[in-house]
Amino acid sequence: MTHGNIGDIGTEVLLDVVDGVATVVLNRPAARNALNLAMCLALRDAFERLDSAADVRVVLLRASGPVFCAGADLKERTGRDAAWVRRRRQASFAAYEAIERCAKPVVALAHGAVVGSGGEIAMSCDFVVATTDTTFRFPEPHWGTVGATQRLQRVIGRHRAKELLFTNRIMAAAEAHQVGLVARLVEPDELDAAGVAVAAEIAKAPPLSVALTKQAVDLGAETDLDRGIRIEMAAIERNLADGGWQRGVADFSEATAARRDQEV
Repeated sequence: MTHGNIGDIGTEVLLDVVDGVATVVLNRPAARNALNLAMCLALRDAFERLDSAADVRVVLLRASGPVFCAGADLKERTGRDAAWVRRRRQASFAAYEAIERCAKPVVALAHGAVVGSGGEIAMSCDFVVATTDTTFRFPEPHWGTVGATQRLQRVIGRHRAKELLFTNRIMAAAEAHQVGLVARLVEPDELDAAGVAVAAEIAKAPPLSVALTKQAVDLGAETDLDRGIRIEMAAIERNLADGGWQRGVADFSEATAARRDQEV
């Protein structure tokens, strides 16, 4: 087991790297991991470091305590003026963007309540593994603000997003899985093991192939099919130039031969 060291980012967000798997932890359990300015800055810092960390293959994003994230820390805004609130909102957008743009695959491990900004954090990841007792809620309009209007509709569709935002209702894990907000559901006591397993699955693939696949999917989602195909072809060319595909083919051939030998 090897530990990586990419620097200290504070106590409200924890970061550790073991055997190529980075774990980022939302760590304000006493505040139900409500997102404050310090957490926004720490998340951005963590994911900007992870983006260029050569020893990291996969990132798991999880939370300490019984709640994934209770949304924005509204208490922090007491006595603040509009300019401060604006800067705070920009800091949260920068944090979400850093998660989203990280070249490494990022998997959210969600449990408990996922509210508002917590949903933005989860949706900024490449996909979400959640426990069966996880709930999602997007109360921004009911809190007198605007948020979750873009990622949510891209994940679950425009009409479903409006219904959740307008009504402030709680979405259970089973429904979140059905509409595509959650990729995998696991029992509450299986979340840690599921994270380890999915990280191991991803780490089997060549890092460049995964990074280029992530980039091609994300860029292609914002354009038409013709442009998307050109994006994929450019990614293929970059992968061919690297030569890593040859190692991937060799590994696949060896694995196939081993399975055949076992079947004989």
